[in-house]
Amino acid sequence: MRDIAPVAGIGRVPNVLVVNPSFSAKTLPDFIAYAKANPGKMAMASAGIGSPQHVGGELFKRMTGIDMMHVPYRGGAPALTDLIGGQVQVYFASMVSSIEYFRGGQVRALAVTSSSRSEALPDIPAISEFVHGYEASAWYGVGAPRNTSAEIIDTLNKEINAGLIDPKLKARLADFGATPLEFSPATFGKFVSDETEKWGEVIKVGGIQPD
Repeated sequence: MRDIAPVAGIGRVPNVLVVNPSFSAKTLPDFIAYAKANPGKMAMASAGIGSPQHVGGELFKRMTGIDMMHVPYRGGAPALTDLIGGQVQVYFASMVSSIEYFRGGQVRALAVTSSSRSEALPDIPAISEFVHGYEASAWYGVGAPRNTSAEIIDTLNKEINAGLIDPKLKARLADFGATPLEFSPATFGKFVSDETEKWGEVIKVGGIQPD
């Protein structure tokens, strides 16, 4: 981000902790209890080393004190396929790509990774309801070259934020479980800095290395 000036946020999209429907745990507390009783025996899929699904899972492991084996895949689709097939037990799935699977019953959703419940899945609890302070969502925003004038950045920010409050766009974002991020350039910049520090610590503590 050294060469990029923050302009505006777009949206935050949570992942969903999903398991195969045949898995014994029906709730997140049941899942945590099972994982603690079976350390290292559960396989946690991800879309790849360092992916949002991976680091979100690592943060969950650290905050709950459970031990799960990480199984990285080359993308979310094969990870979800193996979860449905029972080859792995848990996956922090992207809500955008997997929402139809748990709506259709191919997987069981235990919790969302946002700090509160998602409007797209109001009956599914947030992990933070059981693990205080947990939050692990993907987010999107707009940046500009570092030397872009403040006037242009402010204009872009106002136009983007105006779009984010449009009812049609808000409804479309909600369909995918996304929450708009109506930030000023300064607020968005601090958000990016805080997220960089948070996930940098998770990567460091977890000893995560590039594949």
